[in-house]
Amino acid sequence: MDQDVNRPQETTVPEIDRAFPRTDTEVDERLFLKSVARAMDVLSVFAENPTPMSLGEIAAITGENKSSVQRIAQTFLVLGYLEKTEQGRLVPGRRILERSFDYMRCNPLIERATPVLTDLRKISGERVDLSLFDARHRIKRLEIIYGIRMQSKRETFYATLTGRRKPTFLTSGGRACMAHLPDAEIADILELSDLTPSTPKSRCKPEEIWEIIAEVRQDGYCFAAEETLIGELALAAAVCDKSGMPVGAVHIAGSLGDWSPTEFRKRFAPLAVEAARALSD
Repeated sequence: MDQDVNRPQETTVPEIDRAFPRTDTEVDERLFLKSVARAMDVLSVFAENPTPMSLGEIAAITGENKSSVQRIAQTFLVLGYLEKTEQGRLVPGRRILERSFDYMRCNPLIERATPVLTDLRKISGERVDLSLFDARHRIKRLEIIYGIRMQSKRETFYATLTGRRKPTFLTSGGRACMAHLPDAEIADILELSDLTPSTPKSRCKPEEIWEIIAEVRQDGYCFAAEETLIGELALAAAVCDKSGMPVGAVHIAGSLGDWSPTEFRKRFAPLAVEAARALSD
């Protein structure tokens, strides 16, 4: 659940979250429409560079020719998934929010979790989140994505937004979910992940993460101190389905200015574990 830091200005062309899977084993070429994937890549350019863009900039990031990007962009403009600024540059359209609403409304975990997290937020007085985890998809499980975010008094703009993604190996919620996977699958996540630290206190070495996994399996929750944001304390407990597979995590985050690590864990770990158990099938 760890809070987000304001993004720095991009100095290089960012890598986009491509719609085309990064492993050929997950693609049935008979059914997969590459034209649709290329269109979704155009929308995905804003994931790592949330600023208005020109057709040329989008073409450079996606690797598509400008003519192809122009046709895709014009289609999305007509449908409302892209919009133009007064300067004629492209930004995501409001129609995308409709599809986000559809997802939230159709996800039973989010529906069940909302009242539970509302109560947890009132009891804790701290920031609470629900992250989503796809244990069965080899690539998607490299990241968690926040489905519910209920802020406290100390929040940055990005930390309040649903849909935000974080590396599984680095976050308290991601590590809580990893602890419920077989060791071979944990090793696969670590092998495929970019183990880059977020702060000087991030524990990113494989041996450190394995030690954390062992602690989570013993304690029932994961604790992280200043690993994604300096001054932040965070803990999380995994939510599991009927088969015991992790599908998400309940997070609570606080500040070192208010809590010592020991006090934070003692006060909030039981609350996170209880909430996660209430949401597990």
